[in-house]
Amino acid sequence: MNEHPALTLSSAIADRLACPATAPAAATSDGARQHLALGPTGIALLHIERAAAGLGPWQRAHDWLTAATRQPFTSGPDSHPFYGAPALAHALACAADHLPGSYQRGLRLLDRQVTSDARQRLDAGNRRIDAGHLTALAEFDAIRGLTGYGTYLLRREPTGPALRAVLDYCVRLTEPVTHDGEALPGWWTPTGPSGRPDDRFPGGHANNGMAHGVGAVLALLALSARRGTTVTGHHQAMRTILAWLDRWKTSAGRGPAWPYWISREDLRAGRLSATALRRPSWCYGTAGLARAQQLAALALGDADRRAEAETALLAALTDPAQLHATTDTGLCHGFAGLAHIAVRAAADAEPATASQLRAALPTLLTPLLPPGAAPQEVAGSLVDGEAGAGLLDGAAGTALGLLAASSAEPPRTAWDARLLIA
Repeated sequence: MNEHPALTLSSAIADRLACPATAPAAATSDGARQHLALGPTGIALLHIERAAAGLGPWQRAHDWLTAATRQPFTSGPDSHPFYGAPALAHALACAADHLPGSYQRGLRLLDRQVTSDARQRLDAGNRRIDAGHLTALAEFDAIRGLTGYGTYLLRREPTGPALRAVLDYCVRLTEPVTHDGEALPGWWTPTGPSGRPDDRFPGGHANNGMAHGVGAVLALLALSARRGTTVTGHHQAMRTILAWLDRWKTSAGRGPAWPYWISREDLRAGRLSATALRRPSWCYGTAGLARAQQLAALALGDADRRAEAETALLAALTDPAQLHATTDTGLCHGFAGLAHIAVRAAADAEPATASQLRAALPTLLTPLLPPGAAPQEVAGSLVDGEAGAGLLDGAAGTALGLLAASSAEPPRTAWDARLLIA
């Protein structure tokens, strides 16, 4: 039987990234070393997933983890879920799940450090809420904030007090706050989407995204509820976020879409000031938010909302206009991310919709697998290209998205837990 072209390309990328010594220098540089998005820990996830699936040797994963740990990792306030000790902890946990007895000493140390760091951030976040101040994206988001820490705690201590404290914080984050005499959602930030003051966002904004916004909070609440861990106000918090998304839902050709963010001008007017078509990516847009809403609907037992979320995702993944707005290959905002979300959502979808989501995969893979292109050449262009070899935007993440799409089956490891889509 011929190998699936997506698996062939994924394997070619993995082969190009087989050894840290022969990988592009940027992937192993001091600047990238601690970054899950850019450096060795993210590339290790590719080899961990392949080894767990019986597609490659564990030695490659070990070599990349070794490359990551040549020097001490940052912890405390200078680290976050995609940088430093929490990033390494995620990769080691993925490997240890499939290699009983391996990496245990390091994981115990990292577990304690990650829990301690999360506790310090929780204390600061709760003090900020008590004082009635507006939040910062880095306080709560998936990349730098408490929802990112929550993904790790959900895996390592799903019934533990640290996770429950993060969930309590998430519930509090959905409670409205009054600022300058106006009622705002609790996740309103006084900055622009970059996390810095921005003249384009006078009065700040409410971020809807999965990477930096309330979509991640919804997904964490949903995932923990599906695994049996809830706190007081848990379901109402999900419904509050869902009501917000309902309020700001728009149309994008074949189906509904959600804006990346809401400005103070939008909020005061009760409508969007700009409705330009945007790519339906994981980090921002319809694909990630539709998956978050599907997970919430499953947690709440809401069949109608589940159907709506799945229909929205299918529309986004089959709408030529929205796909045309997608211009790169990576996980974060490219075709590999769309394909991976399709696989994850199909595993939980109503059977007819699941079949349609899987049927959309060839179209999503076409930009990654140009007709007639040699897999080795494509792999080389991805690994050595401007996006780099890393996880979020680069070749390793593209290879992981291709790997899931090649079989239309969920991953063997929890490498994608940090994306909050499973």
